[in-house]
Amino acid sequence: KKYTEDHEWIEMSSDGKTATIGISKYAANALGDVVYIELPEVDTEVSAGDAIGAVESVKSASDILSPVAGKIIETNGALEEKPGNINKDPEGDAWIAKVEVQGEPEGKMMNQEEYLKFTEEADES
Repeated sequence: KKYTEDHEWIEMSSDGKTATIGISKYAANALGDVVYIELPEVDTEVSAGDAIGAVESVKSASDILSPVAGKIIETNGALEEKPGNINKDPEGDAWIAKVEVQGEPEGKMMNQEEYLKFTEEADES
């Protein structure tokens, strides 16, 4: 898994052709209780940095940005029924979308250790 500065995560499939995208535990905790999730449409072409959906909580709303260009091939429809699942397992069962990847992820990508350090520094400032 790799993480972005916008608190999304991306995990490439073993063949490198598809990627799963979600939000980090840090983001889910910061949002608080999620009440609504807007998922992207399947077959939508996206560029790296495009908003592919949104997460709304009792505190705020936040866009979900794709770290990679490609085509949305699947979304996690279970989240529309139970958006609160994103608070329970944001880096597991509560993934947002799967993308057929076209090119490399853009922007700064961090491994888990680098991301934890990044979020600790954000909490301190």
